[in-house]
Amino acid sequence: MKDEVFRNKVTWFSFGFSLLVIWVHSYNAELYLGKAPEMAAVYRLQHAVGDGLGQIAVPGFFMISGYLFYRDFTWEKLGEKWQRRIRSVLAPYILWNFLYYLGYVIGSRLPWIADVVGKGVIPFHLLAAVDAVINYTYNYVFWYLFQLILLILLVPVLYPLLRHRGSRAGLFLVLWWMIAAGKEIPLVNTDALLYYSAAASFALSGRKWVEEGQETDKGGNGRQRVLSGIVFIFGAVFLYRLGLRLAWVPCFVLCRLLAVAGLWITVPGRCLPAARGFMRHNFYLYGVHFAFVRFINKAGVRIFPAVPVVPMLLYLLMPVLVLMIAEMSGRILRRYMPVLWMLLNGGR
Repeated sequence: MKDEVFRNKVTWFSFGFSLLVIWVHSYNAELYLGKAPEMAAVYRLQHAVGDGLGQIAVPGFFMISGYLFYRDFTWEKLGEKWQRRIRSVLAPYILWNFLYYLGYVIGSRLPWIADVVGKGVIPFHLLAAVDAVINYTYNYVFWYLFQLILLILLVPVLYPLLRHRGSRAGLFLVLWWMIAAGKEIPLVNTDALLYYSAAASFALSGRKWVEEGQETDKGGNGRQRVLSGIVFIFGAVFLYRLGLRLAWVPCFVLCRLLAVAGLWITVPGRCLPAARGFMRHNFYLYGVHFAFVRFINKAGVRIFPAVPVVPMLLYLLMPVLVLMIAEMSGRILRRYMPVLWMLLNGGR
């Protein structure tokens, strides 16, 4: 796969995962009428989307991040890659967490907004700010970036294990055992480590399979890849339903791995049109969406407190509404505060 085709496909997938993340955080049935009988259908549908389809979004982000970091990786490139991630991951992580904290501090002191925030008066002092920045206290969705930062720092440990098949297999066996047994690694999420490492492994030894197949194989091999992807997707659906029945976490973890891999090899990169400009602002969209989702849902409750159709409409339209608001605010930032925009969008 030509590099521009590969990059375009990454943009499309990242954009799609961003929209799914918005749905994951848009549950609103209980905000309107709690667990009243008329909310039952709305509740089921929202959780079917968010707990089903939406759950591949963050694993997809981990897999894209792992693949891109280890693509063409050598020890000599470690310093360069770490330096780029300071600009694209660490700096925006600090800035977004501080801005969310500042927003909660200000919002908790404004009468109408304080009711929407619903957290009382947020303390404003140095220790609270440091806690908010380090522990993403007021920006819950950035647990993903916190994990990603840890995984990037683990390169000196991960790379020697992932570059050889034997040690790689041993690592995955240990991770699967830990997930099945409910064992935890301090600070690092075991399933996040598995998603990240799986994609990194393909970057180190399966790049041709990941990048070149759908660009060059237009005959039988191309159809075989698509068929394999469809099998992966059906396997993911089967594992998801099995996981619901058995309540066994490894089923869901493998389901997400297969779903992301299946979608990647099913969708031909050469058939995707060039990504639009707004689709390249996924980091900004990820950072800002949680504030907009909460505000829209809580404002909707105050305006339409007992209209059952409203929460479902808001839920279905939320990705579009948030994307429109994010794009409009992003245009303002790009025009009048370009330096701030670059920091908020990770230098992208």
